[in-house]
Amino acid sequence: MSLSLPRATPFWFLRHGETDWNARGLSQGNVDIPLNAVGHAQAERAAVALAAARGTPRAIASIVCSPLGRARDTAAVAASLLGLPVEIEDDLREVSFGVQEGQEMGGWFDDWVEGRFTPEGAESFAQLRERTVAVLDRCLARPGPVLVVAHGALWRAFRQAAGLPANVRTPNALPLWVTPPAPGETAWQFEPAALPDL
Repeated sequence: MSLSLPRATPFWFLRHGETDWNARGLSQGNVDIPLNAVGHAQAERAAVALAAARGTPRAIASIVCSPLGRARDTAAVAASLLGLPVEIEDDLREVSFGVQEGQEMGGWFDDWVEGRFTPEGAESFAQLRERTVAVLDRCLARPGPVLVVAHGALWRAFRQAAGLPANVRTPNALPLWVTPPAPGETAWQFEPAALPDL
């Protein structure tokens, strides 16, 4: 299924840094798990990579992030280095996994992405995709390029909407430069930033 974003605008995407639950392979969803020490270091490295775009057409003009702490703290590190405020968009929050929150990521997750299964109390993947497309469109109405700081499952939903395979893991705190389809193409392009050694 392909579902193009209405606003074909280049932007930066950054998944939050690592948490202890990420390291243990547990489903976080809307549980507000903080960054661990690795996650803080990852956020600092990502911020340096993003700051390297200053003075270029990719220089960040606005920062928008999820209300969950792991995303807010990741965004705050970049914002401090870039000298920009952070705006919160509630709909950038991670998907609710219902009864699976805090449980190991397993076969149920693949079934959820494929639309074959939705845990009790959770959003379906289709619902997440609709929310993702709508909130990204609102984010991209801001002065750009915009940096969007959010979550892994939400980014899988964008990948599907962007005409790409959905079930691909996005590394923690790897900035992605995201561009709309070129003329005659249908899929958006993702270019990872070069991360510095810290």
